[in-house]
Amino acid sequence: MFGEVAARLPASLADFLPGRSIDEREAWAGVPEKLRALVLADARAALCRSWSVITAGDYRQFSMNGNRADFETLYFSRRRMLNDLVLGELLEDQGRFLPAIVDGIWLICEESGWQLPAHNSYERGGIRHPLPDVDRPVIDLFAAETAALLSTIVGLMGDRLNAVSPGIAGRIHREVQKRILEPYLTTHFWWMGKGQERMNNWTAWITQNVLLATFSLKTDQGLRVHVAEKALGSLDAFIKDYAEDGGCEEGVVYYRHAALCLFGAMRIFDTVAPGVMAPLWSAPKIRNMADYIVNMHVDGHFYFNFADSAAVIDPCSAREYLFGKAVGSQKLSDFAARDRATADKPHLPEEWNLWYRVLELLTSVAPAERDLLPADASYPGIGLFIARDENFALAVKGGNNGESHNHNDVGSITLYKNGQPFLIDVGVETYTAKTFSKDRYQIWTMQSAFHNLPTFGGVMQSEGADFAARDMQAEFSPETAEISLDIAPAYPQAARLRAYQRKVVLRRGHGVEITDVHDGDLPAVLSLMTRDEPVLRDRSVHVGELGSIEIEGGGEVEIETIEIDDARLNISWPAKIYRLRIPFLGARLKLQIV
Repeated sequence: MFGEVAARLPASLADFLPGRSIDEREAWAGVPEKLRALVLADARAALCRSWSVITAGDYRQFSMNGNRADFETLYFSRRRMLNDLVLGELLEDQGRFLPAIVDGIWLICEESGWQLPAHNSYERGGIRHPLPDVDRPVIDLFAAETAALLSTIVGLMGDRLNAVSPGIAGRIHREVQKRILEPYLTTHFWWMGKGQERMNNWTAWITQNVLLATFSLKTDQGLRVHVAEKALGSLDAFIKDYAEDGGCEEGVVYYRHAALCLFGAMRIFDTVAPGVMAPLWSAPKIRNMADYIVNMHVDGHFYFNFADSAAVIDPCSAREYLFGKAVGSQKLSDFAARDRATADKPHLPEEWNLWYRVLELLTSVAPAERDLLPADASYPGIGLFIARDENFALAVKGGNNGESHNHNDVGSITLYKNGQPFLIDVGVETYTAKTFSKDRYQIWTMQSAFHNLPTFGGVMQSEGADFAARDMQAEFSPETAEISLDIAPAYPQAARLRAYQRKVVLRRGHGVEITDVHDGDLPAVLSLMTRDEPVLRDRSVHVGELGSIEIEGGGEVEIETIEIDDARLNISWPAKIYRLRIPFLGARLKLQIV
């Protein structure tokens, strides 16, 4: 797909301007006053703060105890603070933020490595080195993001930097060349793609930012052509792992780092080589990838989540709107326009990619043309099916346990009623070294026993692509949506399980039925995870004020309270969530949810 584009590249590739130059005062004067006030307030606040200090000990903390958060707080605060200052200067052009901008650029250029400690490795899953090697850079997600940030600053306000000192823009160019462009062309990193090796969000995310750095700076044509050709190969390696339906196996949070970064890379290509992407904007797979976020939306900030995604994510931005326009999806552009209009922080203060923030300030978004009606969705490529009516929104996930950011959750169910979480997917805690280690599945949120799934004599699902659903089918009609699958193959031999047939039926306007029938030798216990506190009443469970679960074929229900004190989980969930454990009395357990 993208490899064919290489033959259409012109001999000379143009510059890419990530927004509008600081000299284009009319464009910056046109930023809406509400946004302008928010951005300038953040810029003024940044002037009063001190830059973070990063020591070798801070960097080594990950290798010593697995803590990622402390270093990353120091690292990202520099980049966000520089973002704030640059945006303030772009809006004002009075020079008052320039000295601090230069300080921030210099600090970042002085860092020994731009890669995170958690990513300081030369092989996929390889040894994480305690400190960066200044002579052997690693291109990870945030080394590429840093290059994109600094290159965007040069592209938008290089003349202002040169007025302070001609050495500043030159320093950025040298650092980006040494840390990113030279290793990009001379070293193979796993995320670049090789044969049939599976890729993930890293490929699109890093490729976009390498392109952004390459074409925002005054690089020579020979380098540009080599980068472009290699990037197109990586984009092919990335998109090969998507089915035609466009479903993202990494979950909705990673849509913005995967499909949306693919869009960013394509947009850069279409600017430096006008029209070169024209045949691909209408490709059904890319259109389906774009629409994925709309289909995963439930209500407000709530989304269907699985893998390392959260249930609550930030509103859409100009990027989703522009993606919808590019692929001709009125559904996506309308969704993004409506979502963006209600955002609490439309200037993206937590974002570290300056290009995204510039787009947010300069993009004129037309009001949504029509209301979005709830719709069913099918993603057979990842085994995900979604059904809705006026009260319920239901997702059933099949797939396998070898997917990226897997949680051993084959067959799990997520259910919302009236836009509120009824049966939940907990998500993932703050990342540590353990999250991506051999001990990943010792973490409770990664275990099937803490999803809406059964255990057998305490035996849970196993990780790996061989542990998968079979015979997954979905039938949708105006009256019902019926999804069925056998999840027995997701369990190891120790579960002594021959079959576990799960059938989930949404009877539109009437409720949801879950019928589980198992054939095995060990006692089966079904777990159900809820946000709201469940209360037992005879043979039913009342879940807060949302509704009830009638149980047929189950024994005495246990209710466990789980304390939530992790910052990442607290974005989606309150201080307490709950797990119900329902033992099977026989081979069949039926739940009626109303």
